[in-house]
Amino acid sequence: MKLQKTLFKKYLKLIMLIVLLSFLILGMLLWIFVSKYWKAEKEELLTNNAIAISTVVAQNSMATLNNGLTIENKDLIENFIYTFSVNINCDIFITDTKGNVLLSSKYDTENYYGKTVPETIIDKAITGDYIGTVNFGDFYKNKSFVVGVPVMINGKVIALVFTVVDSHFLNDFMWDIFKIFIFAVVVACLLALISIGIFCYNMVQPLRQMSSLAHSFGKGDFSRRVPVKSSDELGQLAIAFNSMADSLSASEETRRSFIANVSHELKTPMTTIAGFIDGILDGTIPNEKQNYYLKIVSDEVKRLSRLVSSMLNLSRIDRENLKVNRTSFDLLNVVVNILLSFEKSINEKNINILGLDGSRSVFVYGDADMMYQVLYNLIDNAIKFVNKDGYIKISLEEKNNLAVFNIRNSGSGINSNDIGKIFDRFYKTDKSRSHDKKGMGLGLYIVKKLIRIHGGDIKVESVSNEYTEFEFFIPVSNDIE
Repeated sequence: MKLQKTLFKKYLKLIMLIVLLSFLILGMLLWIFVSKYWKAEKEELLTNNAIAISTVVAQNSMATLNNGLTIENKDLIENFIYTFSVNINCDIFITDTKGNVLLSSKYDTENYYGKTVPETIIDKAITGDYIGTVNFGDFYKNKSFVVGVPVMINGKVIALVFTVVDSHFLNDFMWDIFKIFIFAVVVACLLALISIGIFCYNMVQPLRQMSSLAHSFGKGDFSRRVPVKSSDELGQLAIAFNSMADSLSASEETRRSFIANVSHELKTPMTTIAGFIDGILDGTIPNEKQNYYLKIVSDEVKRLSRLVSSMLNLSRIDRENLKVNRTSFDLLNVVVNILLSFEKSINEKNINILGLDGSRSVFVYGDADMMYQVLYNLIDNAIKFVNKDGYIKISLEEKNNLAVFNIRNSGSGINSNDIGKIFDRFYKTDKSRSHDKKGMGLGLYIVKKLIRIHGGDIKVESVSNEYTEFEFFIPVSNDIE
C-alpha cells in the first residue's frame, strides 16, 4: 500500500498548499485594499466635516485686534462639534494659530487646556488642508490620523479645526477584518480539505487497485479487473489496464497450453523411441521386424527434429535475429516438390489437386528455405484438414510485381471464433487433436512472420462445412531489402 501512503498525500499536500497560498495572496490583497479604502473614505469624511465645522465656527466667531478669536454662541458650537464627533466617530479640536486648544468634542475639554498641537502640524494646517498620520502632541499615546482645516475670517486664518481618529481605531477595525478573514479561511480550508481529500482518494483509488491487481498478476491470478467508473484519463487508463490484463491472461493460457503441447509432443515420440529400442535390445522384437520399427523410430526422431527446428525459428524470429539468404528462385517449382513429398497422404485421402495446370513459373528474390517452410506449412495444413475425397485448389501468379499464392481446401472450415486467432503463437483450432495430432500451433505464426520478413502479408477466409482458403503475397523483386 505504498502508493496509498505517498501519492495520495502528495496530491493532498500539493493542492492544500496551493489553496493556502491562494488564500494568503488573497488576504494580503484584501488587507491592502481595505486599508486604503478605509483611509480614503475616512479622509474624505473627516475633511468634509472639518470644512463644515470651520464654516460654522467662522460664522459664529469674530477676530480680535491681535488676530485672536472670539467665539460667540460657544455652547452652540460645543454641542455642534460633539454631535459631529459622535456621528463620524472621531475627536474634534478647535485651536488658535499657535496650537492652543479652544474647544473640543470631549466633555473633559479642560484637561486639554495647556496642551498644544505640534508646530509642524500647525504650519501645514495654516497653509491649507493637512492630512497625515502623526503624533498629535500629548493628546494620544499612539499615532493618530489627523485632518486640519483653517478657519478664515476676512481672508485671514484666525483658528484651526482638527478632526482626529486614534490609530488604535484603525487597528481595531483591521483586526476585526483579520478575524473575519481567518474564520473564513479556516472554514474554507476545512471544506477544501474534505472535498480535496475525497477527490484525491477517488483519483488514486484506481491506481491502488491497479497496483493490487499487478501483484495478483505477478502471482498468476488474472481473474480480477479494475472497475471503469469514468470516461476521463483514469477511465481510459483502467480500460487499457484491463485490456492488458486480458492480453496477459490470454498469453498465460497460451503459455500453459504450449507447455502441455510441448510436453505431449516430446513425451509421445520419446516413449515410442524408448519402447521400440528397448524391444530390439531385449529381443522382444524379432530380427525380421527390426527394420520396420527402426523406420518408425527414425520418423519419430525426424518429428522431434522438426519440433526443435520450429522452436529455434520461433526464438530467432522473436529476437529478430533470423538471417535471410536471398536468391532468385521459382516458387512454382517449390510448390510442386512439396506436393510430391505428400504424394502418399494425397493418395490415401483421394484428394483431387486442382489449379496447377494453369499456373506458370513465378521467380521471386528471397530466402528459398524460408519460403519452402511457408509453402510446406500451408500445404501440410490443407492436407490435414481436407475431407476424404475432397479437393485442394492451388494457384500461383504474378500481379503488379507481386507473387500471389492461393490455396483452398474443402472440408469443415474454421470456426468464426478461431479465425482471428489462427496466426497467434501456440494457437490450435483443433484442440481435440482429431486432425492435427503433431502440430503445436506454431506453423501459421511462423508462416506469417516469414512472409512479413519478405515484405508481404497473408490472409485467411473460411466458410463452415465448405472450404478454407489462405492467400499470401510477396514482392518478386529485391526492393524490400
